[in-house]
Amino acid sequence: MSLWSYSLILIILVYMLMVVATVITVVQERRDPVKALSWIAIIVLLPVAGIVIFIFFGQDYRKRKIFNRKEIKDLRQIEELSNRQVRSLGEVEIEEVTEHSNIIKLLLNNSKTLLTLGNKLTILNDGKETFESIISELEKAESTIHLEYYIFESDALGNRIAEILMRKAKAGVEVRFIYDDVGSWGLSRKFIHKLREAGVQTYCFMPVVFPWFSSKINYRNHRKIIVIDGKVGYTGGLNIADRYISGTKHGVWRDTHLRLEGESVHMLQIAFMTDWYFSSKEKIRNRKKYLPPVEVTEGPAAIQIALSGPDSDWATIMQAYFSAITRAQKHIYISTPYFLPTESILCALKVAALSGVDVRIMLPEHSDSKMVHWATRSYFEELLEAKIKLYLYTKGFNHSKLIMIDGSFSSVGTANMDVRSFEDNFEVTAMIYDRTYTAELEEQFTKDLASCRNITMRKWLARKHKDNFKESVARLFSPLL
Repeated sequence: MSLWSYSLILIILVYMLMVVATVITVVQERRDPVKALSWIAIIVLLPVAGIVIFIFFGQDYRKRKIFNRKEIKDLRQIEELSNRQVRSLGEVEIEEVTEHSNIIKLLLNNSKTLLTLGNKLTILNDGKETFESIISELEKAESTIHLEYYIFESDALGNRIAEILMRKAKAGVEVRFIYDDVGSWGLSRKFIHKLREAGVQTYCFMPVVFPWFSSKINYRNHRKIIVIDGKVGYTGGLNIADRYISGTKHGVWRDTHLRLEGESVHMLQIAFMTDWYFSSKEKIRNRKKYLPPVEVTEGPAAIQIALSGPDSDWATIMQAYFSAITRAQKHIYISTPYFLPTESILCALKVAALSGVDVRIMLPEHSDSKMVHWATRSYFEELLEAKIKLYLYTKGFNHSKLIMIDGSFSSVGTANMDVRSFEDNFEVTAMIYDRTYTAELEEQFTKDLASCRNITMRKWLARKHKDNFKESVARLFSPLL
């Protein structure tokens, strides 16, 4: 045999050993069986590429505890605020606030997500009113501006907001800005340098730089947070880019964002301060400045600002959704741009519908990702079999991330109904225990149904055979999506 033949055999043997070692790693981590089998199939069926994809996207950092919020325990203002709120929050008070005390207690236990009682909300239903409100509040800033975004583009909208940030920084306002390195990949060094030169403290969340990008690229900061003077906050589905106002080739961009006042803003501030420390290693102190006293006379809504990500021991938001879905008595309304649920969420939805709960799921007719589009549709038949009503939004791209249950509980935030949001991304979501605001969200949901087409089992089974094949293949790759 030639040297080349021996080399080829050696390469094949080394590769087979790598495959076996990688499969053993997946098995030993005791992942969800369905997800583990998906990864094993990818590793075995895609020579070389399967292992590369696993290295990029398959690492389980929650189990390895590489991201750890415990190291910021000594942020005194956070600890003091937490202790004060815990002391003032008894179980009797929880029962008086809402019938959804199970969700409140769950979030207190799995992530120390404190219940805030005095809050005023403004629900913003599109990019135009959202950014008009944001820009107006940024212009009023007197002390601090904190921004954290997954996508920030240097287009017309991005440049307008950047100009305000630079002008405010030069006027003496403390301005801090975190952007995700993958979501905001297009931001140039020149743009970032310009912000920093003007006094805007700017940091990238987990920079993706070769060769260190190979494993952490999968764990992204998908949060959208703005906190102004510690008194006004924003979160929801909208990133900062022109398309969130002007729309896409498929039509208008439909989305939902929140403007908050009250104690919930402190929780957004703490979320930002945590991520700021992770990105910059700076511990933000001075509680009076960053967590000023707040008093809301209108409302007042009870809210928990839930955070999830690989820095927490539990899949916080997913567990809260599961708890809410399994306790539903009348109806469950969901709007999400991507539907790739965990087995537990999928089972909970089907059980609720089969138990007589009116379950309605609104999805976009057209997705911004072909693979996600087909993978999402792979769930349609089993959802329809369980009597779940499916609606496809045809007016444009519906990017809202909403859950409304029994007219008394609702959720607005950054988390999609998919595995990536539940397990991999850093997310933030407002859990709202208020009938008035939930009714407002449900009213808008009903209006959006007028721009949807209903999917029936008869129509669905009549689809093309090649579409069925695309769905099956895409579902195999759902752990990556």
